[in-house]
Amino acid sequence: MPGTSTEAKNSVPLNYGIVLYPGFQALDVFGPLDAFNTLSLLRPLNLYVIAETMDPVSTKPPVPNPHGSQFAQSVLPTHTFANAPPMDVLIIPGGIGSSDRGIQSSIDFVKKVYPSLQYLITVCTGAGIAARAGVLDGKRATTNKRQWVPNIALRDEVTWIAHARWVVDGNIYTSSGVSAGIDVTFAFIDALYGSEIAGTLADILEYERHLDPNWDPFAEKYGLKDSK
Repeated sequence: MPGTSTEAKNSVPLNYGIVLYPGFQALDVFGPLDAFNTLSLLRPLNLYVIAETMDPVSTKPPVPNPHGSQFAQSVLPTHTFANAPPMDVLIIPGGIGSSDRGIQSSIDFVKKVYPSLQYLITVCTGAGIAARAGVLDGKRATTNKRQWVPNIALRDEVTWIAHARWVVDGNIYTSSGVSAGIDVTFAFIDALYGSEIAGTLADILEYERHLDPNWDPFAEKYGLKDSK
């Protein structure tokens, strides 16, 4: 979806936020952010890293590791849900922690700020957080294909599209599992900043983009069908 119109160029976002919770998926966060990091060298952008508290947020799953592994990374937030500044775009990553009952504050935050956003982007099971917040009601969306069944069960009011790599419905971009977050980010950049910039960034990152939003090989792998 090329973004070459004057309207798109004049309405490009400035302030980006990303929601973090314990057990987030690293690539869900750093794949999109690395593309935006690079974009920030070409266009003005601000980033807010938002969590329940100012404590470091770890990728460590909220359940015990079955092998006793101690292997995780932590990110330091810049703001909490209580003092987050106004944003144009909010990114919601997925991860094992997205299904944990202890992230209700993240869900509540998404529900609260969505009406003030220009755009919402979800990666992987982050769509489940958006669904639980009610912001996907009446919309088309997609999510992680390996976790398809439990995720689409979270909200019957959503039309879940199985074979999509990513889905754009209004101002909401949802994507499939993990690496698809990079594809949806480039699709977003293409639409808002132009295909030339999106292509330049992909070349800088040496990333080979998925260009067809309607094709996800993992839907075929798991034999999935749309929810409606």
